[in-house]
Amino acid sequence: MNRPLIALLKSMTGSLRDLLPIILVIAFFQLFVLQQPIPNFLDIIIGTLFVVMGLTFFIYGLEMGLFPIGESMANAFAKKGSVTWLLIFAFALGFGTTVAEPALIAVAAEASQVAANGGMIGKSDAAMASYASGLRYTVAFSVGLAIVIGVVRILKGWSIQYMIMGGYALVVIMTAFAPREIIGIAYDSGGVTTSTITVPLVTALGIGLATAIKGRNPMIDGFGLIAFASLTPMIFVMGYGMII
Repeated sequence: MNRPLIALLKSMTGSLRDLLPIILVIAFFQLFVLQQPIPNFLDIIIGTLFVVMGLTFFIYGLEMGLFPIGESMANAFAKKGSVTWLLIFAFALGFGTTVAEPALIAVAAEASQVAANGGMIGKSDAAMASYASGLRYTVAFSVGLAIVIGVVRILKGWSIQYMIMGGYALVVIMTAFAPREIIGIAYDSGGVTTSTITVPLVTALGIGLATAIKGRNPMIDGFGLIAFASLTPMIFVMGYGMII
């Protein structure tokens, strides 16, 4: 048995182990608390197998492709010594991965429908599509800027604690002035940006950059980019709500 197949089987075992607690919780409450048979049992079993396989291939793909390419590109930019190109790459990476986030697409679509039903925008398809696109690109721009800030922090060796505290202080202040209809969307936007596509590449970029730069500790300096990617969308989306 070759090594890739062994690694894939180990990843599948790990995925099944990770999903086992939630399977047991659902089974316990369905059988012992609700005391009802599990509906569509065969469909649930097949669906669970699909989830295990999907999670397995996703994690295995990250380990085999996305993490290595993120770290190698960070090392290459560090060796090249071009801060300008590194920052351009950081912004493009944050913007591109966020625009492609399925969770953000779903939230933006739901937000446009609620805004239309609430009378904030027109109920036409064009108005809702424009609202959703504006929300997505606002969040994507904010994440791109957040990754740039995080990369600069790694390069300069700045402390992350004060930057994060200052950012959340701004969030609290803006919350007092932002329209009530946009506050919840802004907070949710900060969560959905750090999802399946953005997190692996951004994390790999931070760790690779901190590893390549002399005097930086990957454990201390390599992490934290995701925190900025969660923070800045809340600020920009509330600003977006104030403008529109």
